[in-house]
Amino acid sequence: MTGVLVVGASAGGLAVAEALRRKGHQDGITVLGAESHPPYDRPPLSKQVLSGAWESERAHLRPEAELARLDAEFILGDPAVRLDAAAREVTTATGLTLRAETVVVATGLTPSRLPGQEGLAGVHVLRTMDDALGLRAHLLEGPRLVVVGEGVLGAEVAATARGLGLDVTLVGLGRTVLADQLGDPAATLLGELHAERGVRLRLGVAVGELVGSGGRVTGVRLASGELLPADAVVVAIGSRPATGWLEGSGLTVGDGVECDARLRAADGVYAVGDVASWHHEGLGRRLRLENRTNAVDQAQVVAAGILGEERPYTPIPYFWTDQYDVKIQAHGFLPAGAEVEVVEGDPGQNRFVALYHLDGEPTGVLGWNMAKAARLHRARLG
Repeated sequence: MTGVLVVGASAGGLAVAEALRRKGHQDGITVLGAESHPPYDRPPLSKQVLSGAWESERAHLRPEAELARLDAEFILGDPAVRLDAAAREVTTATGLTLRAETVVVATGLTPSRLPGQEGLAGVHVLRTMDDALGLRAHLLEGPRLVVVGEGVLGAEVAATARGLGLDVTLVGLGRTVLADQLGDPAATLLGELHAERGVRLRLGVAVGELVGSGGRVTGVRLASGELLPADAVVVAIGSRPATGWLEGSGLTVGDGVECDARLRAADGVYAVGDVASWHHEGLGRRLRLENRTNAVDQAQVVAAGILGEERPYTPIPYFWTDQYDVKIQAHGFLPAGAEVEVVEGDPGQNRFVALYHLDGEPTGVLGWNMAKAARLHRARLG
């Protein structure tokens, strides 16, 4: 029996433990992780770790000595397989049973996969440290990479691979790179940047099948019939909340663990990070956000709630991405069809801030190599 059991040794899970200690929580804290690695930062996986600029240890969120000072028990390499929410009891893959006064679910995401990829060597997803290290080793063996998926992860992998000198083709259903995340014209500008850097774009077309020989991938056939030769393939077609282990738990699970405005899923059970779907009181609707900033901010609200200082979580949504020499920050919502106004800088100079309007109301701010200015303009979003 422990005071707080955090299921998921992620950035959000670690942030819950740290926030509890900062606020004076004296009871026991246990952090249960599916991976054998201590908590690490995921954004560098598709960039610094994949490129080889960082050794894996540099992505660790805290040194070993700092983790020890938390006075928390870390149980790593033993994923949770079952939760009884009413009893606040978690069972692990090895058969360990853990009980707590409060359980925090921080299990993140599970990557989506293409049919047929499981039995084909050379086809990768990128979610974990081991995924990144395995992909990097493979990229060093062969020059031709096909990335399936034109979202943030796929675009970052493509940019990193081009930096390594690989022959890269990016395939996706969207009309351009990050169309759903950035809207026009920023998405078009980013697509042009990838093309200028030598990425071949095959957009607006579906993947027909993965092609292999001798159990190893040799290419990607598009629905159009075109065959793209490949020594390696990265599948980045999205992810789903890692909630399979919660079947029969008593929690409501839809697009993630459904929580109230204070990130509470049931009495004594909270959720944080990519797995948490919560009611945003300011917007009057349910949201689920997939980024590190959100996970850490939610952890502060959960820690406060555990200690009886409940408050609603009402952030302005935010995400960021680094590709080549471009750093993009997006605040709020950047919907397709929005009116876009450049309010600072100049796209021609590779530095600008754009304000997005829909029906006359500001909905989002995008900073392109102007992070500080974008944060200042965020005040327009209320």
